Amino acid sequence: SHSPGFVLSLSLSFFFFFSLSLSLNFPLLLSIYPATPSQTPCTSRDFSKWDKIFAMLENSQMRENMLLQYANDIIKVEMTSLREELLRFNSNHLEAMLQQLLSAAQMQTSRLAKLETSCFSGPGAGMGLNAKPGSQLPEEAGGAGLREQEVTSQEVALEGVLAAMQQIRVELGEVLRSSRQRLLPAGYEMALLFPMRSRRIHTSVIPAVPLSVSSFTVCMWVKPTAVSNRTVLFSYGNRRNPYEIQLLLGQTSALLTIGGEAHLVEARDVVNPGGPSEWIHLCGAWSSEQGLASLWAGGRKVASTPGVAEGHILPDGGSLLLGQERNGFDPKMAFAGKMTGVNMWDKVLSEEEISQLALRESQGCDRSGNMVAWGVTEMVPHGGAQFIN
Repeated sequence: SHSPGFVLSLSLSFFFFFSLSLSLNFPLLLSIYPATPSQTPCTSRDFSKWDKIFAMLENSQMRENMLLQYANDIIKVEMTSLREELLRFNSNHLEAMLQQLLSAAQMQTSRLAKLETSCFSGPGAGMGLNAKPGSQLPEEAGGAGLREQEVTSQEVALEGVLAAMQQIRVELGEVLRSSRQRLLPAGYEMALLFPMRSRRIHTSVIPAVPLSVSSFTVCMWVKPTAVSNRTVLFSYGNRRNPYEIQLLLGQTSALLTIGGEAHLVEARDVVNPGGPSEWIHLCGAWSSEQGLASLWAGGRKVASTPGVAEGHILPDGGSLLLGQERNGFDPKMAFAGKMTGVNMWDKVLSEEEISQLALRESQGCDRSGNMVAWGVTEMVPHGGAQFIN
């Protein structure tokens, strides 16, 4: 063992030796491990004129996209709120109110007519008409003259009120007719819109049951905006025969074909080409047993032909289209306008049933077909056709 003095002297010797070695070898260490120079701060490169122009264009494009998105969001919100307001508007309440106004106008007209009659048949009028000339005193003559002037003024006032009430009645009738034109018929809440004639615009119907039947009735409400010589409303067919069923409109007529164009039923003077576009209720019915085919317009039978495709059975597996035919998709035969209440039954409906379906004010929407039911059977619009409220 060593003494503490010896250990202390040895430690001091080692310290002095390490310090001397470090001072002698420091330049060598600096040459091996040079000091890292401090990095200069990053300087942004100078933008050229074109860089600045491109940056401005990018900023303006971003602002334009943001403004367009904001405007689109505003339009969507406003259209949604407007649609909700229109859905709250009940057409039945409007028609009821207009009917009440018409009834009130008629009642006021009746009361004014009675008042006019009582004025001319009153005691004052009798005194002025039945007295003999020269038998009246001056005071009585003056009083009679005043009463006659009062009656005349009342007559003028009554005539003015009657004219005003008649004008109100005419205006209310116009409002009622225009409201009926804007609203959908028979209580329906949606319709198919075909905005224009096009080979692409049509609606596919996908029935849940096969259409292999020996009788049927097809009914619908249509409001055409343009009618050609042959405008397809309802079409069913397959590859072998694209014309199994066709319900069409002509310039002034309605047509129904079964099994091909050789079996045709036509009803003339159904459409008014020069008049305003109005809702028309059409039905086509056919039975294979007797080959009896019928056309109905506005609840009336307008054509009936026996021996049409007698004994024929409609084949299953075909395509059912609205507004266009299966063969060729001819734009000249495409339907343009609105369509609602498309229903199909596997039987011939009675005259009373079809007449009830054709009433605008009735709830025909409660009576749906068992093969094609409006609002139940799947219908797929194509090419711009769409459902509207």
